[in-house]
Amino acid sequence: MPGLLRGIARTAVVAGTATAVSNRVSRRQADRWSQQGEQYVPARAMPTQQPQEVYVQAPPQAAAPPADARIERLKELAALHDQGVLTDEEFTREKTRVLNG
Repeated sequence: MPGLLRGIARTAVVAGTATAVSNRVSRRQADRWSQQGEQYVPARAMPTQQPQEVYVQAPPQAAAPPADARIERLKELAALHDQGVLTDEEFTREKTRVLNG
């Protein structure tokens, strides 16, 4: 049973890391478009049509501080470590990724 929990926990860590990376890439792309004064919005296409790209003026948005997401991620990792799901090495490696990310 502990092996199963460890596997589930590792899968959760990998999925969380992938989500964080994906969100970071999306945020960077949105920042690039906002610096140009436009927002990239792909149009929804009918199944028989080719997708079209539409550019619209982006309203100014307040960016959420990324520190909050990092703190939450560190809390999640600490909880997994305290429960014994993550080893010291795994915890240190993931913590380093979050802090350097």
